[in-house]
Amino acid sequence: MRAAVLHEIGQDKLEVLDDMEAVGFGPGKVRLRVKATGLCHSDLSAMSGVLPQPGPFVPGHEGAGEIVEVGEGVTGLSPGDRALVCWLPACGACPACERGQSHLCLTGFMNAGTPNFKRPGGVPEDVFGFAGTGTFAEEVVLPAQCAVPIPDDVPYDIAALIGCGVTTGLGAVLNTAGVEAGSSVAVIGCGGVGISAVQGARAVGAAQIVAVDPVESRRQAGLRFGATEAVAPEGLDDAKNRVTSGEGFDYVFEVVGRSATARTAYEATRRGGTLCVVGAGALDDYLKLSMFELFFDEKRILPSLYGGGDVLRSYRRAVALWRAGRIDLEGLITHRVRLGEINDALDQMRTGESLRTCIQI
Repeated sequence: MRAAVLHEIGQDKLEVLDDMEAVGFGPGKVRLRVKATGLCHSDLSAMSGVLPQPGPFVPGHEGAGEIVEVGEGVTGLSPGDRALVCWLPACGACPACERGQSHLCLTGFMNAGTPNFKRPGGVPEDVFGFAGTGTFAEEVVLPAQCAVPIPDDVPYDIAALIGCGVTTGLGAVLNTAGVEAGSSVAVIGCGGVGISAVQGARAVGAAQIVAVDPVESRRQAGLRFGATEAVAPEGLDDAKNRVTSGEGFDYVFEVVGRSATARTAYEATRRGGTLCVVGAGALDDYLKLSMFELFFDEKRILPSLYGGGDVLRSYRRAVALWRAGRIDLEGLITHRVRLGEINDALDQMRTGESLRTCIQI
């Protein structure tokens, strides 16, 4: 079986190997034949060590494919079913799930500590899958909760995007921040997740949507997907003054994952407004705020993990909006590559050339 492997954290290239095995199949598990997978910036962050991930590992967590085998006790899934990969499954029984915050369930994170792959004769033999999955592979074994059935009319590449980036961006707007019609919005960072946030803001009727990104092609993408204007980071202050008369935006979404960008987003938010932190950052990158400004400005700071809310409901909502033509998911895919070209895709994401690259396995 072929899979793309990062041998050591900090390396910037993957090696595509053809002697890998997907391991762990048994009761409560499914074997999934990966058909399409998206390249998410979180994969790069895990490779660089910004996000904690044991190695060696197979990146990829935004995938979809066909169920080829189901283990004992698995219900609701059968060989031949089409499914997307949910990298943050809910157990349904922990305190977070019982409170209705299933996106905070730790079951998925516990999966990340168990190897998903093996390379017989390799040193070491055990290979992990990113976030307990590892979709840069021809097959992956997953807990049954990680395989969510998809309707027949949803292509694998679209389903893969819904499995992470689209759900994260839309959910930040619709679940976490609760953007209101007629409001002003700024989105800082316009990759696949940021563009999904732009689309979410447009779908709920935000009056002004400012897309902020240093890459010109991504600013243009922001305009295509619903932003009312797009500026480079150095133009944000001017946009704030023009669009909001200097007061600040009602909602600002930080989709980069850096404290400096979060600080900029905080300053762009009006008093009483909402800063929604969507980007996944490093453990040692701290956001500095004074106690006075927290008290005096009364800005809400809302982190958004995987878009907040119930992810299964968020999947269904994304499909419904896509079917109705309210959001464009096909347009998010700017590049398509085969698994053997994965390192080209990594470079395209690092330079900002791509929004989302679909890797066809």
